[in-house]
Amino acid sequence: MTKAVDLCLLSFFALAAAALAQTPSAVERQILDRLTRLEEENRSLRRELDEIRREVAGRSSPRVEERLDIQERRIDEQAQAKVEAAQKFPIRFSGMLMANLFHNGTHSGGQDTPTVAARNEGRGTGGLTLRQSIFGMEYHGPSSAWGSRVRGSMSFDFFDGLAETGFPPVRLRTADITLDWASRSLSFALDKPLISLRDPSSLSYSGISPLTGSGNLWRWHPQIRFEQRATVSESSSLTAQFALVQTTEESGLPAGFNAAQLERRRPGLQGRLQWRNDFGEDRRFEVAPSFHASRTHIAGASPSSRVMAIDWLAKPARWLEFSGLFWGGQNVHHFGALRQGYTMIGNVIVPVHSRGGWGQVSFPVTDRLTFNVIGGVHDDRNRDLAGGGIDSNRTTAVNTIYRLAPNVLMSLEALRLRTVYIGSGGRTHNRYDLAVAYLF
Repeated sequence: MTKAVDLCLLSFFALAAAALAQTPSAVERQILDRLTRLEEENRSLRRELDEIRREVAGRSSPRVEERLDIQERRIDEQAQAKVEAAQKFPIRFSGMLMANLFHNGTHSGGQDTPTVAARNEGRGTGGLTLRQSIFGMEYHGPSSAWGSRVRGSMSFDFFDGLAETGFPPVRLRTADITLDWASRSLSFALDKPLISLRDPSSLSYSGISPLTGSGNLWRWHPQIRFEQRATVSESSSLTAQFALVQTTEESGLPAGFNAAQLERRRPGLQGRLQWRNDFGEDRRFEVAPSFHASRTHIAGASPSSRVMAIDWLAKPARWLEFSGLFWGGQNVHHFGALRQGYTMIGNVIVPVHSRGGWGQVSFPVTDRLTFNVIGGVHDDRNRDLAGGGIDSNRTTAVNTIYRLAPNVLMSLEALRLRTVYIGSGGRTHNRYDLAVAYLF
């Protein structure tokens, strides 16, 4: 019995010893298996991380200018002052508060922003003005009875004031009430003529358009304008525009005539056809021939006003842009040109034949910085002019416009006027301008 018990005990201890001897191996295997799985998971995570890094490295990160542009748009959207009119139309206020620090040479003729070099020499002048600031508003409404959408705008400035203090008058610059359909528009407007819709880039001349008297036919006229748009292909389109305009007749009257003999307001007809082709996000080309026809009524005579013009914009690259206008015609004074639209030769009132235009080369170095080189000319036919008239008027200018902040611009401009007078030769005038503008 004792031997049996001893044998059982020996067998038990032997089994226990065997079990104890095998237990560490099983635990080790479990630990090793677990470590193996962890290592595999780590390797998998490492591979995923490497793939993510390669993907990020392969992507082209947004340019600083693009991020700035996005931020500027967000700021512009947040900065818009949105109010509501009594008729529940949304209205957006906008404008430009601008200060111009300028210096004029000795042939300014007493003007802050001269358009010709004065015949007689005077003293150089300078000053600081805020009269070229602009205030405006835009509105749009629901569908009208004819299925169109109503929108419009108007802008004002203080340029007609002759002093910085006191109470300078507020001047209406442009305005429109427009009915928009899918492919056409009808506008009742005070705006630039169709023959000269583009403007050179300048903060020096805002109260009047840049290159006034040197090829830019800018004068704002009341008009009824119709526009028809057509898509030719995915990248090109045509826009036809026609306008019934009201001209303002204010030419220098020939000797022996007075203002009572001049009909100040006259109807005119204008047309323009623009072709546009896009070659990508940063490249496009636009060209538009146009015409104007009207008549001036003075002292029983009716000298005609005729203009044929062509304007263009070419942007072959993001950093280069060409724009301009060329025109030819007669009796063009009512477009803000030289005020010698017609003369008296013998007993006959004769329209003055003219030609001119302007061109601009722009270099947008970055989204913040742009350089512009501008030139323009107005040349009248000498045999149509009276003694002492202006043979030709030329302007050249260079400027740089820098965006200090999303809504703050600074510009430096140097400008030269060259005016040739019949019988007394040419005169030259230099002007320098520093402008700071706050856009709102």
